[in-house]
Amino acid sequence: MDISKIRGRVLNAWAMYDWANSAFATVILAALLPVYYQSVAGAGLPPGQAIAYWGYTNSIALLIAAVLGPVLGAMADLRGSKKRYLLRFALLGITGSGLLYFAGQGQWLLASLFFILGNVGFSAANVFYDSLLPHIAKTHELDRVSARGFALGYLGGGLLLAVDVALLAFSPPERHPEVMRLAFLLVAVWWAAFLIPLWVYVPESPAQATAAERGQSAFRLALARLGATFHDLRRYRQVLIFLLALWLYTDAIGTITKMAAIVGAEIGIQQTTLIGTILAIQFVAIPFSFLFGRLAGKIGAQRVILLGLGVYAAVTLGAALMRSDIHFMLLGLGLATAQGGTQAMTRSLGARMIPKQKSGEFFGFVSVLIKFAGIVGPALFGLVAQASGRSQAGFGVVLVYLALGAWALTRVRVDEAVAFAAEEEARLTAGG
Repeated sequence: MDISKIRGRVLNAWAMYDWANSAFATVILAALLPVYYQSVAGAGLPPGQAIAYWGYTNSIALLIAAVLGPVLGAMADLRGSKKRYLLRFALLGITGSGLLYFAGQGQWLLASLFFILGNVGFSAANVFYDSLLPHIAKTHELDRVSARGFALGYLGGGLLLAVDVALLAFSPPERHPEVMRLAFLLVAVWWAAFLIPLWVYVPESPAQATAAERGQSAFRLALARLGATFHDLRRYRQVLIFLLALWLYTDAIGTITKMAAIVGAEIGIQQTTLIGTILAIQFVAIPFSFLFGRLAGKIGAQRVILLGLGVYAAVTLGAALMRSDIHFMLLGLGLATAQGGTQAMTRSLGARMIPKQKSGEFFGFVSVLIKFAGIVGPALFGLVAQASGRSQAGFGVVLVYLALGAWALTRVRVDEAVAFAAEEEARLTAGG
């Protein structure tokens, strides 16, 4: 068989996992569950309390995933088991998504517990998904393949959300909670079905353990390797600066994604507008994800990310001032122009800056940073909402994080980091 066709099938199968798990990101994280949590599961709670509980629930889920990420990432590097770990956590996420069907009126605690299961599975599986990228794509393909994944994710998540919106549109309002619960069940089915191509076609990553290490405990070896990596981090100066920038701007992006819909619901934005806007975002983001990938080939991923952060800042300022349905719709469309491209270029830029032998560890560390940042952002948003009595005041925190993240990113010398990663990769290959 033609080698190019085999490689193309592998790359497409990898990207299809974005299609699969984006059902969770779109339907549960962004569109339906925040609205359901505020209006159904959190029914009877005092004003602002459902938003605060939603923020705290997100923080708990991210804390659990953050603790798991680095050790499991190092173990996956050593044993060559990235794909197997991905499958296990994806199944956890699928289970949590399906269980949300059973969280009914006033059962906010049950909804929180099932969401935590789903989000831990979703977040942890992404560590291993991202860490497979440098193993299957060549250096010049990273931007394009990463962008393809995000584009397919927006398309897949958008199509399932479109089905949910149609079901809501043709159902009487009193049946909307039931339809939303069915939508959570559909996420589980969708995610499980489209996980199959990655499992069938994407090869497992090679094991990095030496012959002497293969009979030892993977957990202990992972802890030892993490300790050595922490000790050596001073040599990865540019990566450290990049991780600082990532911590800051990812917190901002994640907070906008998690809190926008529930804030809109509280200030009176109609449910059809909230869900319809999130649906539109999925399809508007597709061409812009490809555009950012092409633009990165001309001006570099670093500058493209900075461009995206500028768009996010403008949208965040508008969100702090929004009053009407039309405001929410316009802000959503603005967000769509930067959402996929910024995240895709972040993934490909990170993959360039580390030796592939340490990709599991690196994306495990990235996971920790993102999760701990994600813990801080929604929690601060919830605290500000409670203290001020005005949930939109939380967007001020987001603006500060975006500004600091953009500044830190400008300090990263990408060429120096890429050259050092190539040297390390050669050294690790020779040592193995």
